[in-house]
Amino acid sequence: MSNPVPELVRETIEQIRSTVDVNTVVGSPIEAGGVTIIPISKVAFGFATGGSEAASKHRTSGPNNVLGGGGAGVTVTPLGFLIVKDGNVRYLGIPEPASGSLDRIIEKAPDLMDQVSGLLKKAGDKKNGQSDQPDNA
Repeated sequence: MSNPVPELVRETIEQIRSTVDVNTVVGSPIEAGGVTIIPISKVAFGFATGGSEAASKHRTSGPNNVLGGGGAGVTVTPLGFLIVKDGNVRYLGIPEPASGSLDRIIEKAPDLMDQVSGLLKKAGDKKNGQSDQPDNA
């Protein structure tokens, strides 16, 4: 029996190849009402394969004592759409979600400032004798 590690590598690469093709990155066009929409994605993948001879004091090394394994991961992230209308092409990107705490704080800062401003205005109105309630005169 020959060394199975090269076969593991070939099989892993073949599995990735069958999963990821050009249609995964540039999706099939969708036509509706004179507009063509083409999805665009980012594909990232990685794989690892390895093996070793399993010789021990009771076994001699050789091709029948080879251990091996492999694995792969694929991530497909939508990026946006190409929009084709009347011969014009426009790219409409999808904003990435916040990736960390600082990004989330920066993303939420405008909403937070609006809420704080609203609270300060209400507190100032109450201090000046103005009320939230409408006048019933």
